[in-house]
Amino acid sequence: MSDSRLHTHTYDNGLTLVAEAIPNARAVAFQFQIPAGAVTDPQDGQGACSLLEILAYRGAGSYTARELSDALDSLGLQRHGAADLEYTTFGGSLLREDLSEALSLFADILLRPHLPDEQADTAKTIAMQRIAALEDNPSQKLFVYLQEAFFTSPHGRSTLGTPEGIGSLTIERLREDHAQRYRPMNSILGVAGSFDWEELVRTVERLFGEWAGEAPPLPQPETEGRKRYLHLPKEDASQMQIGVAYPEIAPDHLDFYNSLMAVQVLSAGMGSRLFTEVREKRGLVYSVFASNRAVKDSGLVLAYAGTTPDRSQDTLDVLLAELKRLPEGVTQEEVDRARTGLLSTLVMQGESTGGRVGALTRDLFLRGRVRTLDEIRGEVERVTPESIQRHLEAHPPKEFTVVTLGPAELEVRE
Repeated sequence: MSDSRLHTHTYDNGLTLVAEAIPNARAVAFQFQIPAGAVTDPQDGQGACSLLEILAYRGAGSYTARELSDALDSLGLQRHGAADLEYTTFGGSLLREDLSEALSLFADILLRPHLPDEQADTAKTIAMQRIAALEDNPSQKLFVYLQEAFFTSPHGRSTLGTPEGIGSLTIERLREDHAQRYRPMNSILGVAGSFDWEELVRTVERLFGEWAGEAPPLPQPETEGRKRYLHLPKEDASQMQIGVAYPEIAPDHLDFYNSLMAVQVLSAGMGSRLFTEVREKRGLVYSVFASNRAVKDSGLVLAYAGTTPDRSQDTLDVLLAELKRLPEGVTQEEVDRARTGLLSTLVMQGESTGGRVGALTRDLFLRGRVRTLDEIRGEVERVTPESIQRHLEAHPPKEFTVVTLGPAELEVRE
């Protein structure tokens, strides 16, 4: 890496430390990315990653649950993290002088959690409540089922797990699962903000150097044989939720920013195509957007529209028509607007320790290397209407998976 603010170090046990100094920052953010996500949950124990993330804070090392909570609070730690599809994250933001002590606490949380018997039922209740809450959030429920319909590999699983999976998990099984998946090989620790690099390398070696082992490998994402249309009936709903997914290139593809900018043309701001064509001109929806999503070695685009039942078929027709129209070409004005939006996001991310640390770990995981902000800016600025069109001609939006939720079953007219 040419940027003197970026540093990486891989330890003998396979843990990779990646850090970026942010000038004038007094705070620092850190994030552990552990290869224990929904895709490697036991087939009959889906939800294990979620339960382990909850239980990890219920006492660890020499700390009881209350003592651990107090120790974290005493550092002023703004905690973040969650079980995700391919990994689980743990971390937070705090003042730089407290980083070493925070890392010591997280060494206990990750390596020496108590996983106490008496907390298992409480953790299960929390996990079940998260699943039940989907019924009160129809758009979130839609995307859970859209992901399941799109992938035929375990990437279609919900990070929340299933009621059956969570119900089947005993504390003994969770302890065995932790021993198998909470391993340093392919784990990442990201740090962004203010720190002393040499001291940080030594601290992590001292705290995590004896950690050993390798987690089970990630499955490859697969979509062959996926569903093309799924309707989730909800007869009493006054709204229709429409979700669309289609394949795109992976984040490490050389053409990735052409893909990203094309979706920005569709969905970045009030001048974007979906907002203009679906909402403003026709008044079909109260919400519409599209976004790129990625898993390791694969990508996809998700689109969403929220509307009323009587307008739902027209909404789906127009939404698909706009997606299919994209390869006909984009204008310089659209590209300039999309570029401005992306660069604004990039600048704001670069000024946020929390935002930047998440980008560091995702970059290393998805692309195998970390890019500087200047490198990303250069890739964004190189995109032209012609390069987007070349990409879309080679990778046109097609083979849509559509999921609808509400009272009306729709027809997918491709």
